[in-house]
Amino acid sequence: MRYASWIVAAACFALVACSDSTGSNGGSGGSSTTIAVRNDFFSPTPNTVSAGTVTFSWATPSNGHTLTWDSGPGTLPANTGTITSGTRSLILQAGTYQYHCAIHGGPGTGMHGTIVVQ
Repeated sequence: MRYASWIVAAACFALVACSDSTGSNGGSGGSSTTIAVRNDFFSPTPNTVSAGTVTFSWATPSNGHTLTWDSGPGTLPANTGTITSGTRSLILQAGTYQYHCAIHGGPGTGMHGTIVVQ
């Protein structure tokens, strides 16, 4: 029984060790239904999630960021104005979405991101 506990603990440690890390561009991707809007990057991006609710969370104090949709399936969610704190939850259908902060980026450049919804 003690041996089984050790195996479970080792497996949990291995999963944590393999989790997403944040680099200078906000990370190397992930699978999270919450995307942090940080100073000049979104994290994680690219991001792969199941269809349903995705939440953007303005996580750092700043002069603000927008959430501007560039492409995706069907009718895109509404763009936001400048937001400095709080959250915005959206229901997304399957497809690939591209978005950016209109203050700090543009389509595919600067502060931008990708969500693949399966």
